[in-house]
Amino acid sequence: MTVAERLVLKRQRHLKWRVLDPLETVLMILCGLLLFGFCSTVTFDIITREIGRPWLWLQEVTSTFFIYGIFIGAAVATRRNDHLYLAAVGDSMTGRPRMIIESAIRVVVIGVGLFLVWFGYANFLRGFASFRMPSMTPIASLYAAIPLSGALIALFAFEQLINGCRNGFESSPEDRLPEEGAGSP
Repeated sequence: MTVAERLVLKRQRHLKWRVLDPLETVLMILCGLLLFGFCSTVTFDIITREIGRPWLWLQEVTSTFFIYGIFIGAAVATRRNDHLYLAAVGDSMTGRPRMIIESAIRVVVIGVGLFLVWFGYANFLRGFASFRMPSMTPIASLYAAIPLSGALIALFAFEQLINGCRNGFESSPEDRLPEEGAGSP
């Protein structure tokens, strides 16, 4: 099994387009790299401060890893139905009521994604007037993650809405099985 096959969840396959699987793989790898970068820079920041030679620029790098990790993570979690999703509400229903509630949830998530795009882009543009210290990098470099995340969240919720309306939102028996390798040491 390739790394890409391991990173893309098989769960709720009927709600996903295969064409977006490579994007999910890239986002999962990116999330891992961002998490590694965040943990590493925090560690280096602690060490350099303890030895009395702080690297002040590390705080900027750490916050960049953190912010991008949060927003990219929210987007990939939306595709995997691990975030911005009210699972218990829809899972307790069947038939037409489930179709209505699941569709409504996806429409709300699409709205959240579009708000992130609109207002995130406005913040991004305003961010060129403020600068991060000590590098004097425009703070817009941080705000760029917001509209990007919003676009991905809206795309993934739209994907689920279309496929859910076509194929139904009910889980298949395969969805109830644990992922291969889950829970093993």
